[in-house]
Amino acid sequence: MTSRNSAAAHAAALRAGARRGLWRRLLALLGVRTAGVRRADSQAARWQHGAAGEETTARMLTALEARGWVIRHDLRLRGRRFNLDHVLVSPCGTAVVVLDTKNWHRGRPTALVNGRVCCGAEDRHGEVGKVAGYARLVEAALGMAGVSVLPLLVVHGSAVAGGYLEARVQGWDGPVYVLGPDRLLPTLAGAPKATDLRRAAAVAGRVDSVLLPYTEPG
Repeated sequence: MTSRNSAAAHAAALRAGARRGLWRRLLALLGVRTAGVRRADSQAARWQHGAAGEETTARMLTALEARGWVIRHDLRLRGRRFNLDHVLVSPCGTAVVVLDTKNWHRGRPTALVNGRVCCGAEDRHGEVGKVAGYARLVEAALGMAGVSVLPLLVVHGSAVAGGYLEARVQGWDGPVYVLGPDRLLPTLAGAPKATDLRRAAAVAGRVDSVLLPYTEPG
């Protein structure tokens, strides 16, 4: 897979940063992990876990390219620091999907609890709100009449109750779908069957002009 993965890069940067400096390098050679190194390694492990989910999603999405979907990975908006895991342009050229990947605890189911997305006992509804916020900002940046930007969240590891959830968040009209990986491709492939490759190419060109490759803060 040729797409970049900022989560993996961030994990590597955390590990390298914790070992920067002569004394820290010497301790690392001796097999000694300081408190700072242990803390960085723990944070890096979480980022690497997320990176594995993004890699899996990216591999799955390649199957849509033969259907006319245009797919981009690891982007950001101009002037913004957050990264967009995956951005997809539909073959009909009327929809852009902002897709966020999560890799949550395998032993805890993801479900709606009192209208909020939870993984086991942990409230994860804020993650749903984030992807809706990203979609809203992307839609404003694209500024293309007749093109809808849709937020979507796919969860690896944790089993999503019923395969998908329809979550609601403040400030976003309509549901934000939270999908298990088994429902991702059928959901996207089941979109409107009309194909307008010229229009889709124009939308993809606009996406490429507005969204930049994500880079780690320097």
